[in-house]
Amino acid sequence: MSQYQNLKLEIDGHTAIVAIANPPANTWTVDSLAALRGLIEDLNANRDVYALVITGEGHKFFSAGADLKQFAGGDKALARAAARRFGEAFEMLSAFRGVSIAAINGYAMGGGLECALACDLRIAEEQAQMALPEAGVGLLPCAGGTQNLPRLVGEGWAKRIILLGERVDAATALRIGLVEEVVAAGTARECALEWAARAAEQSPRSVAACKALVQATRNQTQTAALVSEREAFVDLFDTADQKEGVNAFLEKRPAHWTNA
Repeated sequence: MSQYQNLKLEIDGHTAIVAIANPPANTWTVDSLAALRGLIEDLNANRDVYALVITGEGHKFFSAGADLKQFAGGDKALARAAARRFGEAFEMLSAFRGVSIAAINGYAMGGGLECALACDLRIAEEQAQMALPEAGVGLLPCAGGTQNLPRLVGEGWAKRIILLGERVDAATALRIGLVEEVVAAGTARECALEWAARAAEQSPRSVAACKALVQATRNQTQTAALVSEREAFVDLFDTADQKEGVNAFLEKRPAHWTNA
C-alpha cells in the first residue's frame, strides 16, 4: 500500500508519476491532500527527480474534486480545515522545484481542475471536460481557482467558467489557453512523460530558477523581477550544472546534470 493516501507514486528515471487513486471519481479528502503535500516535500528533497506528472487513475476521471457529502451539514470548522488542506497541498504543488505536468485523462472538476491549474503545464485528452462548478452548489473554488484560472485564460473566460458554471471541453480549453496540448484518449500520460523527458534534458538548477522567476511575475513589479532575474543568472555560476552545461556545449557532447 502506498504511504501516500489515495495517491500512487512511481519513479521513472528523473520523473515522478503520481496517480490520484480514490475511485470512483478520484475525489480529494483532507487526508489525501495532506498526503500530496508530504509527497511533494519528499520529491523536493529527492535531487534525482526533475519532473512530476500527475494524472487520474482509470479512464474516466482526472479528479472530480472534493466529496460534497462532507459539506452537507454546514460545519464551518470542517470547511475551514478542508480549505486549508486544499490550499496547502496545491500551493506546495505549485512550488515544486521541477516541472509539473497535469495529464488530464478525463473529468477535471472543482478541486480536480484546481490541481491541474497548480501545475506548470496541462495536457488534456480529447474527451476531457473541465469546470469549476462550486457556485452552483453554494460554494466557491477555494484552492486557487479564482486566482490561477484568470492568469491562464483571462478574466472574461474565467468569469464564464466560474460565475456561469460553464463546462469546457478539451478543444475549447486549448483555444483559450487552459491547456497547452490536446491528445487522443488514453495518451495524456505518454505525452506528459515525453515532455518530462524533454525537461530532464535541461539543467534542473536552471529550470528551478526560471520557474521561480516566471511565477514571481504574479506578485512582483517588473522592475523588481528584472533585478531578480539578473541576480539569479549570476547565482547559477555557483552551481556545478552551470559549468557542466557550458563545457558540454563547447565540447559538443550531451550534458550530464547532477542537480548540484
